[in-house]
Amino acid sequence: MTGRETARLRVPVGEDAGRWLTRADCRRVLIVVHNVTSATRLLDVLPLFHDDVRVQLFATCTTSSPFLAGVPELLARAGLPVLPWDQAKDTKFDLAVTASYGGELGRIQSKLAVLSHGVGYNKRLRTPDTGHRTPDTGHRTPDTGHRTPVFGLSPEWLLEDGSPIATATVLSHPEQLERLRSSCPEVVPTTVLAGDPCFDRILAALPQRDRFRRALGVGPGQRLIVASSTWAPRSLFGGSAEAGRAEPSVAGGAGTDDLLPWLLSRLSTELPADEYRTTAVLHPNIWYGHGPGQVRAWLDNAQRAGLEAIPPLEGWRQALIAADCVLGDHSSVTYYAASIGIPVLLGAFPQEDLDPLSPVAALGRAAPHLVRGESLRAQIDRTIAYHDRSRYKELAEQTSSSPGESASLLRRLFYSLMGIPEPEGRSALLDPLSLPPYVPAHRTVPVRVLARTVSTEPPEVSVVRHCVVGEEPDPYEDLAQEMDSVHTVVDEETRESGRLQIADVVVRRAADDDPRLGPATAWTSEALAWYPHCGLAVYVDGPDRCILRTRAGDLVRLSAAAGPDGRPDLCDPAAYASALHAWIVSGRTVRQAAPEITVRTGSTAHRVTVEHIETSSA
Repeated sequence: MTGRETARLRVPVGEDAGRWLTRADCRRVLIVVHNVTSATRLLDVLPLFHDDVRVQLFATCTTSSPFLAGVPELLARAGLPVLPWDQAKDTKFDLAVTASYGGELGRIQSKLAVLSHGVGYNKRLRTPDTGHRTPDTGHRTPDTGHRTPVFGLSPEWLLEDGSPIATATVLSHPEQLERLRSSCPEVVPTTVLAGDPCFDRILAALPQRDRFRRALGVGPGQRLIVASSTWAPRSLFGGSAEAGRAEPSVAGGAGTDDLLPWLLSRLSTELPADEYRTTAVLHPNIWYGHGPGQVRAWLDNAQRAGLEAIPPLEGWRQALIAADCVLGDHSSVTYYAASIGIPVLLGAFPQEDLDPLSPVAALGRAAPHLVRGESLRAQIDRTIAYHDRSRYKELAEQTSSSPGESASLLRRLFYSLMGIPEPEGRSALLDPLSLPPYVPAHRTVPVRVLARTVSTEPPEVSVVRHCVVGEEPDPYEDLAQEMDSVHTVVDEETRESGRLQIADVVVRRAADDDPRLGPATAWTSEALAWYPHCGLAVYVDGPDRCILRTRAGDLVRLSAAAGPDGRPDLCDPAAYASALHAWIVSGRTVRQAAPEITVRTGSTAHRVTVEHIETSSA
């Protein structure tokens, strides 16, 4: 007996499964996964079968995709019986649902519904020579003037022996049907317009934008920039010279055309820390094709400078809703962003990889493109300032033919294919997007602070903080000449430990009752003793507060004053400490700053209470 045979399930299917079942005679529904990417769309629709005791769900993986990493863990999380692919092909089901083409789908003994796993069908892909329909080969057919197959709309993907593979080919908008009619008319009778469940979940969550922003650590006056990339060499993350409009020597450094190092560097150093929050949304094929550890290693400097990498399964839709600008490419994620009115700046867009008649190709013609030789901040700000929601109105309308109705349309289809009525008295519903955990930016690279006293009566200090990554040139050197104080802040958890000995301000982030470090009164005394050049030791013990000790011995609590809605300011408390440091080194005292100082970051004023806890007896 082979290992494959021993892995076959005996329950709830198998030769003698009837002996062991508790609920017999259930309709069998098979969820067919190709990779993590397609699985995310299938997870969207699973709730349509929930609460129906007549249905037994199963899962399987075709094993046809090169991107199989992460699939076993995803299926384990779903908690469904997982059939080996060979057993799945040998077993009869009432319905099979998948979100990609590839593998031996024609061997499944069931009616088959095929959904798209993105915004319709847009990419032109070369049909593999092996004869297996494997859409994730990563090969693109050069544009030689001949018609290149469009994945999901061409006979190469949709037919087997001249007949449609799918019983129901699910489309989200009539524009896909029109392209299908000209490219593969044999499949048109199987088509069903059923909207887009992923888009519907986004639409339903739009009112939670402010909550999502707070969860992502976006404070008042901050702009959230989401860098989004699909996979393959000509994507934003791929960084190929063909990915955007550029002067290679400027973009990636001497001797390279790679966009990515330039982009990550500019996101880290050029955007002031208190005026921008940055996140990355990367295609699952990047995470699982290269390995999560490798991806995090590539993002290391940027993450230590405050970039938040969104996990590949959950959270990316919330980030889109919360965004002020999406720096993207030809991915569905970028298209979804444009569809909900978010400003889009295209860092990569290989039109030759797309069906020119597709909506995503139209986005590439309508949206502004990144120019690598120019200031990244200036281009982002310009994209936001001149954004006109009407620019993408037609594209938004092509995202779904039935916004908000996909759940009812899909459930109606699925139950019709199974041959049983839908559950009575229960609406078809999708899961709401969850509120992400609160994740403030944590910068462990050195931070350079430019500060200027705006007013002494009442106290007001302006600060500009930006990260120092490696040997990158300082983009704010000219501005430094206009400031009263320029100093360096270093987090005690920094990898650049040598910088702690010459830091002007040292920061530690922990709860006050952390037995390893706290209380703040003890740590601040230790820090001043350990770091002789340090003029201020800052213990951040909450999202809106810190305790600091000066070299003169003053112990001070800085706390954000509540805003009009009663919520505290979410600006990094280390910025408050830098403002007070600049106030002190200009010859003023802590008491002169009390009871409140205004800290200005960009155009935003933060009211900060100054509580003098203890004064040195010296």
